[in-house]
Amino acid sequence: MQAVVMGAGSWGTTTAKVLVDAGTDTRIWARRPEMADRINAEHRSDYLPGVTLPDGLRAVTSVAEALDGADIVVCGVPSQTLRPNLAEWKPLIAPNASLVSLAKGIETSTLMRMTEVIGQVTEFPADQIAVLSGPNLAREIAEQQPAATVIACTDEQRAIEIQNAFSTNYFRPYTNTDVIGCEIGGAVKNVIALACGMASGVGLGQNTLATIITRGLAETIRLGGAVGASIETLAGLAGIGDLVATCSSPLSRNRTFGARLGEGATVAEAQEATNGQVAEGVKSCSSVRALAEKHGVDMPLTAAVNAVCHEGLSVPDAISSLLGRSTKAERG
Repeated sequence: MQAVVMGAGSWGTTTAKVLVDAGTDTRIWARRPEMADRINAEHRSDYLPGVTLPDGLRAVTSVAEALDGADIVVCGVPSQTLRPNLAEWKPLIAPNASLVSLAKGIETSTLMRMTEVIGQVTEFPADQIAVLSGPNLAREIAEQQPAATVIACTDEQRAIEIQNAFSTNYFRPYTNTDVIGCEIGGAVKNVIALACGMASGVGLGQNTLATIITRGLAETIRLGGAVGASIETLAGLAGIGDLVATCSSPLSRNRTFGARLGEGATVAEAQEATNGQVAEGVKSCSSVRALAEKHGVDMPLTAAVNAVCHEGLSVPDAISSLLGRSTKAERG
């Protein structure tokens, strides 16, 4: 079994490390030659300072070399750049390969989930496309702290094969066939993490954060139910597990980005705080809100985050607007 991770950001590099540690022959594709050289010569990445990468991980800059003979192709580029990248990769992907999505978002132009984008561009059947999603902060996993994740694919046997390729003594994948639930959970949690960061940035405490996480889960469940997700999935690792980790940890790019906004930074200034890496929720908040509107789902937290990121609303005004909503039953 040979794997390639297409994308050498913090999560892509961590995923490649996991695969090598699991005994899977793995390459990583890096767009920048200097990044590939650093991985090969020094066994390190700028995105994971202090972490030593395994000797067995080889980085390449050629797409053709990266994809040659790969049985598992892990798509590790940001959600909004996945489509053009796939169009370039498509002719070089083996017809029987398993495609695994790491991106957590909804495509802005189409409102498609990432596995839908992969299927449309590559024309691969759904049972060859999987998603990996869970409470997975890259830094902690790169340090080999124990973590679990979900690998979802409509083909259960393929999910098990991918599970075996990723299983280590510190990284435990579970399988699932609910691809929709895993992707909705992963997309919405980034938006809710922005909200938690904003609240933290203006100095609000744990009661507020717990409220945002809980009501954010309610929004996730409402949207998931509307598009065909299983509630059990959203109550598991790829739902509430991912939501809690991303909303609670300072290692989360989305939470960090939101905190900067709460402290008064502009979107551009907040971007600098994430070292140039993408906070997926900034773009996904618009597409998640649009998907909710398409299905008639009420998502006030998501709407507020979108208004702050893209419509010029201040964080204090966003909080006031949420608190000013009419009272209702919790399950209403």
